[in-house]
Amino acid sequence: MTRGPSDSGPQGAAALRGSMDATTAPHRIPPQMPQYGEANHIFELMQNMLEQLLIHQPKDPIPFMIDHLQRDNDYVPKIVILGPPASGKTTIAMWLAKHLSTNLLSVESLIAKEYSPLAADARMHYQKFKMVPDMLLIRLMQERLKEEDCVRRAWLRARHPAPQLPPLLWSWRSLPLVLGPEKLAGCRRLGRARAAEGRDADMPGTAGQRKVTHGAAPTEGWILDGIPETREQALTIQTLGISPRHVIVLSAPDTVLIERNLGKRIDPQTGEIYHTTFDWPPESEIQNRLMVPAGIFEGETARKLLEYHRNIVRILPSYPKILKVISADQPCVDVFYQALTYVQTSHRSNAPFTPRVLLCGPVGSGKSLQAALLAQKYGLINVCCGQLLKEAVADKSKYSDLIQPFFEKEIAVPDNIIMKVLKQRLDQQDCVERGWVLHGFPRDLDQAHLMDNLGYKPNRVFFLNVPFDSVIERLSLRRTDPITGERYHLMYKPPPTIEVQARLLQNPKDSEEQIKLKMDLFYRNSAELEQFYGDAITLNGDQDPYTVFEYIESGIINRLPKKVP
Repeated sequence: MTRGPSDSGPQGAAALRGSMDATTAPHRIPPQMPQYGEANHIFELMQNMLEQLLIHQPKDPIPFMIDHLQRDNDYVPKIVILGPPASGKTTIAMWLAKHLSTNLLSVESLIAKEYSPLAADARMHYQKFKMVPDMLLIRLMQERLKEEDCVRRAWLRARHPAPQLPPLLWSWRSLPLVLGPEKLAGCRRLGRARAAEGRDADMPGTAGQRKVTHGAAPTEGWILDGIPETREQALTIQTLGISPRHVIVLSAPDTVLIERNLGKRIDPQTGEIYHTTFDWPPESEIQNRLMVPAGIFEGETARKLLEYHRNIVRILPSYPKILKVISADQPCVDVFYQALTYVQTSHRSNAPFTPRVLLCGPVGSGKSLQAALLAQKYGLINVCCGQLLKEAVADKSKYSDLIQPFFEKEIAVPDNIIMKVLKQRLDQQDCVERGWVLHGFPRDLDQAHLMDNLGYKPNRVFFLNVPFDSVIERLSLRRTDPITGERYHLMYKPPPTIEVQARLLQNPKDSEEQIKLKMDLFYRNSAELEQFYGDAITLNGDQDPYTVFEYIESGIINRLPKKVP
């Protein structure tokens, strides 16, 4: 069954069109103004600054605003990772922190910090009661999040001694006193991985990517591992203006989590954690000395899971628009890449936005259908370059005499003539006010430069990739009935009778040779076009057209993802 484009009815589409329209007033606004605002994220910049003003309420707002702008930290990672015991949230948090070069904060790392009276009080309390009071934990968070490396980009020397590494590596001497052996082993593994020069141990897909032997690795922002634990903590954190940009919740069946937890074993000599099913050491010497960690039995695990479920359902409503639930019942690497993909995406902006969409792709990639769907749902002006030229000739416009000779000789219309016709259409008020979706131009780098120099800059560019065999299947099997004008496809829409099939004709342009020539021409120029449009989004066009539409729709509505080197 074929699905239609997702929508929430006419009212939802109208509301979205309103939020995407930057020029609702009847005035003519020079296109350079919204382009400048979009390119430099002016709306988001002012919105974030206003948010911080209202949260902190400084006595003198001007110096506060100057300091906020100088910090330039509106896009540093601010992530919360939650999940039940044995879901792997600490592992995922460590891998994300390493990949994003950000600071990992957990209860253990916060209370292990040296030279902090608050951390000392927390350690004493943890030793006595095996927990830290909410207010004390939140004050520790406040203290840590005010430090420079959590607020803005800082530079950490790779070869500095331990006290100058990130705070979660501080105070190994005090850790055995306040942490159990399992948590201590996890912190030690993180410390070794963090301190290793040029080696991203225990993390997938990063070998050789981030060598730090010549001096420095940047850190910025923060990841909270398992915080908040209760709704009360979540509300208090929000009240203090600590706002994550992404919240990830790992989820798995309780039976799976209990099995994971019960299979844990610890090496009493090294503190390393192993698992009877997933991570069993090959050395018999290590196998023989492994022990069951303290507190690991089914009743205790079930109690912790019950407490987690009771709390998590009250925490989630605090993060309605920034929350993603990921199944932890899959390979850890898959969980990591799903989490990484999510935290590298930007949420939909409230900024006024007039889409100027460019669809690129070889012949038969579905550009015309996607443009029609966008025009239908969002009211964008569908601008097909080839159709514009045909209409200019049919309407006897002022460019008709210039275009007609090239049509008669069946040769390409020169770029300067195409651009005149295109300029005339894009300058009309409906395109300026409602936005446009363009396809069929530019086809090469020279045409892209020509369009750019005249000020027609798309703010969303999509490349639809379709394999050669699929394009051949789509186009070479098209037929037309010369009597009725009805169009058929020998595979997807076959003629109703043998008689009709016998008289069907194929357009010469749909021959396999012509298709191959056009595809070769497109892919010869596509690499330069993709490089020119640096923020272009590449999509797999060889799937259900409405699935492709949903990807395009998401790319238009949401901000472009921040590319992480």
